[in-house]
Amino acid sequence: MYRYNDLDKQFVAERVAHYRDQTNRFLAGDLSEAEFLQVRLRNGLYIQRLAPMLRVAVPYGTLDSTQLRMLAHIARHYDRGYGHLSTRQNMQYNWPKLEEVPDILEDLASVEMHAIQTSGNCIRNVTTDEFAGVAADEFVDPRPYCELIRQWSTAHPEFDWLPRKFKIAVNGAGSDRAAVDVHDIGITVRLENDAKVFDFNVGGGLGRTPVVGPRIKSGVAIEDMLTYLEAIMRVYNRFGRRDNKYKARIKILVRAMGAEEFATAVEAEWQHLRGSASTLTDEEIARVEAFFKPHNYAERSDSDAGDLAAQRLQHPGFDRWMRHCVSEHKVDGFAAVTLSVKKTGIPPGDVTDTQMEAVADWADAYGFGEIRISHQQNFVLPDVALGSLFELWQKATEQGLGEANVGLLTDMICCPGGDYCSLANAKSIPVAEAIARRFDDYDYQHDLGELDINISGCMNACGHHHVGNIGILGVDKKGAEFYQISLGGHSGHSGEAASIGAIVGPSVSRAEVCDVLARILETFVASRIDDESFIHCYRRIGIEPFKEAVYADAA
Repeated sequence: MYRYNDLDKQFVAERVAHYRDQTNRFLAGDLSEAEFLQVRLRNGLYIQRLAPMLRVAVPYGTLDSTQLRMLAHIARHYDRGYGHLSTRQNMQYNWPKLEEVPDILEDLASVEMHAIQTSGNCIRNVTTDEFAGVAADEFVDPRPYCELIRQWSTAHPEFDWLPRKFKIAVNGAGSDRAAVDVHDIGITVRLENDAKVFDFNVGGGLGRTPVVGPRIKSGVAIEDMLTYLEAIMRVYNRFGRRDNKYKARIKILVRAMGAEEFATAVEAEWQHLRGSASTLTDEEIARVEAFFKPHNYAERSDSDAGDLAAQRLQHPGFDRWMRHCVSEHKVDGFAAVTLSVKKTGIPPGDVTDTQMEAVADWADAYGFGEIRISHQQNFVLPDVALGSLFELWQKATEQGLGEANVGLLTDMICCPGGDYCSLANAKSIPVAEAIARRFDDYDYQHDLGELDINISGCMNACGHHHVGNIGILGVDKKGAEFYQISLGGHSGHSGEAASIGAIVGPSVSRAEVCDVLARILETFVASRIDDESFIHCYRRIGIEPFKEAVYADAA
C-alpha cells in the first residue's frame, strides 16, 4: 500500500495545525459558525443530531494493522468505544467532542491518515473494489490509479469549491464491485493490446434523482488518464449549477446537456490539457505502481490446507462460513475473507475498539498486515492462507465477526438514519434490526440466495437504497416516519448490469415493513425458477406480482 513521503507528512501536519488554530478561534468566539463551517467540513467534521460526527478517510478502503489499531485507540479514547464502517469505505465516529477533534487528527497523522476532503463540495474519497489486487476475476489492479487520482485531487485549487460534492470510483475486474455506473465518475481500467486503458462513465449517482451514468469515452491511454479526468471536472465546474444544491450534481448537467454534447465539451477541453503538467510520465506511473506490487506469497505458502475438507465436514458452521465469507484469490493456496459485522442486534457497520484490534492482529498473523473496508460495511482480510481459515473462523466467531451471512438477507447496508443524522426523515437502524430478527434463520436465508437489502433514512441515499434488490427509504408523512419500498435495484456486482429500483407503491409504517418484506419474499419464492436469484426473477416477472402481494389487503 502507499506510504507517505516527507511532503505528504508535512502537508498533513500543516493541515492539522491549521485546523487546531481555527478550532481554538471558533471556541473562543473569534469565528462564527458560518465562518467555521467550511473549515470543519473540509476536515471531515459534521454536526449531527446529537453530537459531531467525524469521517476519517480510508483511501480506496485500504489500511494496515497499525492504522486500524489507531482507529481502535480513537474509538476508545475519544468516542464511545466503537466506530462505523461507511458505504464509501471510510470510518466514522459518532461521538467525538469538537474540542478534541484536533487531537484526533494529530493521532491520525502519526499513522499516515487524515480526514481531509471527506466532506464538502470537493472530490471525496476515491473508492474501488474491496478485493482489488487479489480478485481472481481482476484484469488490472486499480489501486495505483486510485492513488494517482487521490494525490492529484487533494487540495487541487481548481476543484476545491465545486458546485456539489463529487465521488469517483475505479474498477479493474470482471465484476463491478465498485459500482462505477452510479458514481459521478466511474472509471474502468482494463487491458487493450497489453496496454492499460481507461473507460469513463459520467453522470451516475443516487440521491433525489438516481441514474446510471452513460459511457462517454473508452480506451483513454494511461498517460492521459488524469488529463481526461481534469477535462471532465473543468466542464462540470464551469457549467454545473450553483443556484440550487438539489440540481448541482454532475448527473443533472449531463442530463441537461445530453451525454453526447457533454462528451463533446469534454473532448474540446481535453485538447487544451493533453501534454500539460497532469500528463502522467512513465516514471510517475512506475513510482506509484511500485507501492502495490504483489506480496511474497511464498513466505506463507507452507500452511497446510489438507484438512480443510475434513474441517468443513466436521463443522457445519465453518462450512457455511466458507460458502459465504471466503472468496477466490488470484494466488493458489490463498483466499480473501470477508468478516461480517452484521450480527443480529448490532447496527450494520458498527465495530468496537476490541474488534478492530482483533482484526488488526489477524491481519498480521494470517496475512501481510493489510485490511480492507467494503462498500457493504464489512472488513476484508485480502490474503489468508487456506490452512489458516479454520483457526481464523474460530477467532472471528468469538469476536462476533464470524457470521456466515455475507451476500445474504441479513448482510444489509444501512445508513445511521434518524438516530444520528440531522438530515434523516426516519430511523434506519431499528428497521434493519427488526428485519434481522424476523429473518435470522440461516437455512431460510441460504434458500433465498444472494439478496441485497439497502436502507436509507432520507433521499440523500447514504444507504444506497436505489441499488438494493430491495430498497427501503425513510420518508416523512406529516411528522410521522414511513418507509417507501423499491425493487429491482442492482449496483453492478456479480457481472450483472446496474439498475435503479422501482417504487412498489405507497409508503408503509415502520410496524408494517417486516410484513411487507415477507410478502415480497413469499412472492419471489413462489415465482422463481429453480435457484433463480431475486434480481433475475424480478427482471423476468416485473414489479406487478410483488405490488399485488404487498397491497392485496388494501384492494
